[in-house]
Formats: sequence, C-alpha cells, structure tokens
Amino acid sequence: MAGVHFAFEDYKQLLRLSIGIAQRLDENRAESFTLLYCDFSGVSKDVIEEALGEILRTSDSIVNFGGDYFFVLPYTDKYGAEIVKKHFDKFFDTFLKSFLVSYPVDGESEEELTETLQNSVKTFHKKDLAYLD
Repeated sequence: MAGVHFAFEDYKQLLRLSIGIAQRLDENRAESFTLLYCDFSGVSKDVIEEALGEILRTSDSIVNFGGDYFFVLPYTDKYGAEIVKKHFDKFFDTFLKSFLVSYPVDGESEEELTETLQNSVKTFHKKDLAYLD
C-alpha cells in the first residue's frame, strides 16, 4: 500500500477536491476526512518513502514541502488519523511533531482548515506554516 503523492502546488486544490467529494458523498456530516501534518525533518527521503509505502492506504493523498508532510486521509476521523501518526512514530522510532484537523469539525473550507492547522502548529510546535497561504 502507498498513498498518492501530489505536488506541493496542488495542496489547496487537493483540499478543495476532498471537501467536494465529502459534500457529495457524506450526508451525515461526520468527520469525512482528516488532514494530518507530520514533521519528517531529519529523516532521509528513502526511509520516508519506505514508511509511506508501508503505512498509507492507496486512497490517502500526500503533499510535502521539504520535511513537512501533509496527508489527506479520506473517511478517517481524528482517532484513525492518530493511529496512522503512531505508526509513523513507531516506524521512525521517535515522537514526531504533528497535528491533525478534520473536515468539517475544524473547518468547512480549505482556508479554514489551513488556518486552523497553521495556528495549532504554531501554538503547539512553535513552527510557522505560513507558506501554505
């Protein structure tokens, strides 16, 4: 298994697409997908690729900017996304800086989800994700 990797420039469009699919298919407005941020700084690209191949599903999407990785996990609530994050922690044998936001609980648009993620990562990890704007 492995997720589908998109160019960083497609981050906003990927979120918009995921929101559109969720609105079309998820009438009960449950946590339709979760956006998981992980800081893989200091981990070699080969090891990251191996981890992605082992941990992610073929339906998961990946966008990265350097060592910052963003995963769109469809039909995954925060609990499920936390399990994915723990798999990464175990694989890399370290506690990774991470945060997760879910649609529609944490935002109903790409802008709201991104702002929530940016504010949370800045507060909890003292890291600025302003490049997402």
